[in-house]
Amino acid sequence: MSEFLRTLVGRLREYAGDRRESRRRIRLPFTLSLHEPGKKANGRRPLPTLSGFTHDISATGLALIVPAIRIGGHYLAGGDRTLEVELELPTGSIHIRATSVRYEPVAEDRSEEGYIIGVSITDICAADLERLKLFLK
Repeated sequence: MSEFLRTLVGRLREYAGDRRESRRRIRLPFTLSLHEPGKKANGRRPLPTLSGFTHDISATGLALIVPAIRIGGHYLAGGDRTLEVELELPTGSIHIRATSVRYEPVAEDRSEEGYIIGVSITDICAADLERLKLFLK
Protein backbone atom coordinates (compact mmCIF):
# COMPACT_ATOMS: atom_id res chain seq x y z
CA MET A 1 0.00 0.00 0.00
CA SER A 2 2.83 2.45 0.80
CA GLU A 3 4.32 1.88 -2.68
CA PHE A 4 0.95 2.85 -4.18
CA LEU A 5 0.80 6.04 -2.07
CA ARG A 6 4.38 6.97 -2.97
CA THR A 7 3.58 6.58 -6.68
CA LEU A 8 0.33 8.53 -6.31
CA VAL A 9 2.06 11.43 -4.54
CA GLY A 10 4.75 11.48 -7.22
CA ARG A 11 2.13 11.68 -9.96
CA LEU A 12 0.25 14.46 -8.17
CA ARG A 13 3.46 16.48 -7.95
CA GLU A 14 3.99 16.03 -11.70
CA TYR A 15 0.54 17.36 -12.58
CA ALA A 16 0.02 19.96 -9.85
CA GLY A 17 3.61 21.12 -9.66
CA ASP A 18 6.08 20.53 -6.89
CA ARG A 19 6.12 23.70 -4.81
CA ARG A 20 8.73 22.51 -2.31
CA GLU A 21 11.52 24.29 -4.15
CA SER A 22 12.38 25.60 -7.57
CA ARG A 23 14.18 22.82 -9.38
CA ARG A 24 15.87 22.63 -12.73
CA ARG A 25 15.11 19.62 -14.92
CA ILE A 26 18.36 18.54 -16.48
CA ARG A 27 20.09 15.30 -17.35
CA LEU A 28 23.60 15.21 -15.86
CA PRO A 29 25.68 12.06 -15.35
CA PHE A 30 26.68 10.99 -11.85
CA THR A 31 28.31 8.12 -10.01
CA LEU A 32 27.17 7.15 -6.55
CA SER A 33 28.25 4.87 -3.76
CA LEU A 34 27.09 4.18 -0.24
CA HIS A 35 28.55 6.33 2.51
CA GLU A 36 30.22 3.92 4.88
CA PRO A 37 32.12 5.75 7.63
CA GLY A 38 35.33 3.99 8.57
CA LYS A 39 35.40 1.90 5.38
CA LYS A 40 37.75 2.90 2.63
CA ALA A 41 38.43 1.35 -0.72
CA ASN A 42 41.72 -0.49 -0.69
CA GLY A 43 44.00 -1.06 -3.66
CA ARG A 44 42.55 -4.51 -4.31
CA ARG A 45 38.82 -3.91 -4.17
CA PRO A 46 37.16 -0.50 -4.70
CA LEU A 47 33.83 0.32 -3.11
CA PRO A 48 30.94 -0.58 -5.46
CA THR A 49 29.44 2.28 -7.47
CA LEU A 50 26.40 2.83 -9.65
CA SER A 51 26.04 5.32 -12.52
CA GLY A 52 22.97 7.19 -13.67
CA PHE A 53 21.53 10.56 -14.68
CA THR A 54 19.78 13.34 -12.82
CA HIS A 55 16.07 13.96 -13.35
CA ASP A 56 16.18 17.38 -11.70
CA ILE A 57 18.46 19.30 -9.37
CA SER A 58 18.37 22.17 -6.92
CA ALA A 59 20.79 23.66 -4.40
CA THR A 60 19.28 21.47 -1.66
CA GLY A 61 18.43 18.20 -3.38
CA LEU A 62 18.54 15.96 -6.43
CA ALA A 63 16.31 13.45 -8.17
CA LEU A 64 18.54 10.65 -9.43
CA ILE A 65 17.62 8.05 -12.06
CA VAL A 66 19.41 4.76 -11.36
CA PRO A 67 19.09 1.40 -13.10
CA ALA A 68 18.76 -0.52 -9.80
CA ILE A 69 17.62 0.21 -6.25
CA ARG A 70 20.44 -1.82 -4.71
CA ILE A 71 24.19 -1.57 -4.78
CA GLY A 72 25.88 -4.73 -3.69
CA GLY A 73 23.55 -6.12 -1.04
CA HIS A 74 22.34 -2.73 0.21
CA TYR A 75 19.29 -0.66 -0.70
CA LEU A 76 19.98 2.87 -1.91
CA ALA A 77 16.78 4.28 -0.45
CA GLY A 78 15.00 3.98 2.86
CA GLY A 79 16.24 4.12 6.40
CA ASP A 80 17.78 7.54 5.80
CA ARG A 81 20.49 5.97 3.62
CA THR A 82 23.45 8.30 3.06
CA LEU A 83 24.96 8.34 -0.42
CA GLU A 84 28.15 9.75 -1.90
CA VAL A 85 27.36 11.40 -5.26
CA GLU A 86 29.96 12.52 -7.78
CA LEU A 87 27.94 14.86 -10.05
CA GLU A 88 29.34 15.86 -13.45
CA LEU A 89 28.66 19.53 -14.14
CA PRO A 90 29.75 21.01 -17.49
CA THR A 91 32.59 22.73 -15.58
CA GLY A 92 33.77 19.53 -13.86
CA SER A 93 32.65 17.17 -11.14
CA ILE A 94 31.47 18.07 -7.64
CA HIS A 95 31.15 15.83 -4.61
CA ILE A 96 27.89 15.67 -2.65
CA ARG A 97 26.86 13.67 0.39
CA ALA A 98 23.09 13.19 0.42
CA THR A 99 20.38 11.32 2.30
CA SER A 100 17.68 9.45 0.42
CA VAL A 101 14.20 10.72 1.23
CA ARG A 102 12.01 8.88 -1.28
CA TYR A 103 12.04 6.62 -4.31
CA GLU A 104 9.68 5.39 -6.99
CA PRO A 105 9.91 3.33 -10.17
CA VAL A 106 10.56 5.35 -13.32
CA ALA A 107 7.27 6.08 -15.10
CA GLU A 108 6.37 3.50 -17.73
CA ASP A 109 6.11 6.16 -20.45
CA ARG A 110 9.82 7.10 -20.10
CA SER A 111 12.60 5.55 -22.15
CA GLU A 112 14.66 4.70 -19.05
CA GLU A 113 14.11 1.80 -16.72
CA GLY A 114 14.94 1.81 -13.05
CA TYR A 115 14.13 4.10 -10.16
CA ILE A 116 14.03 7.77 -9.30
CA ILE A 117 15.61 8.40 -5.91
CA GLY A 118 14.98 11.77 -4.27
CA VAL A 119 17.89 12.87 -2.10
CA SER A 120 18.47 15.82 0.18
CA ILE A 121 21.97 17.31 0.18
CA THR A 122 23.46 16.95 3.66
CA ASP A 123 27.09 17.86 3.02
CA ILE A 124 28.86 19.73 0.23
CA CYS A 125 32.00 21.85 0.44
CA ALA A 126 31.56 25.61 -0.01
CA ALA A 127 33.39 25.68 -3.35
CA ASP A 128 31.25 22.87 -4.81
CA LEU A 129 28.05 24.49 -3.51
CA GLU A 130 29.04 27.76 -5.15
CA ARG A 131 29.71 25.96 -8.47
CA LEU A 132 26.33 24.22 -8.21
CA LYS A 133 24.49 27.49 -7.52
CA LEU A 134 26.29 29.17 -10.40
CA PHE A 135 25.26 26.33 -12.70
CA LEU A 136 21.62 26.58 -11.56
CA LYS A 137 21.51 30.28 -12.50
